[in-house]
Amino acid sequence: MLELVIPTLEDMWFREKLLADEKTMAYNHAWGGAIPFPKEKWQPWYQHWIVDHENLRYYRYLKNENSFVGEIAYHYDPEYDGYIANIIIFSEYRGRGYGAKGLKMLCLAAKENQIPVLYDDIAIDNSAINMFFKEGFFEEYRTAEKIILKKEL
Repeated sequence: MLELVIPTLEDMWFREKLLADEKTMAYNHAWGGAIPFPKEKWQPWYQHWIVDHENLRYYRYLKNENSFVGEIAYHYDPEYDGYIANIIIFSEYRGRGYGAKGLKMLCLAAKENQIPVLYDDIAIDNSAINMFFKEGFFEEYRTAEKIILKKEL
């Protein structure tokens, strides 16, 4: 079982742990790897993403029966004139199907929120690309650093 949870401000400890974990963030090596998210950043980030999302941002934790296992999100990006998907599964929970289920849940949430298209830009060597292909994303274009994926909802 996997459910979506709107995290509380106090739940931001999990995001801090997720982003700081080198193994979890190894996919992000092209953009710097692990990302610091200290407690002093929690409130402004939470206000922007959860409270004042303005239908331009969506953020949820993925939770199994016992604990948080990852996050899903999308946000409007003017560079693409569209919405960019984000999914991160904590390294110890990978290989259990949470990524594919989370991506399906994210696409469904975006569709319900009348988002017509989701994009993602993935590092050229990120093996998660196959998960996106299985969920109906296709390659729109690529650069030397990344592949731009697109799914019409």
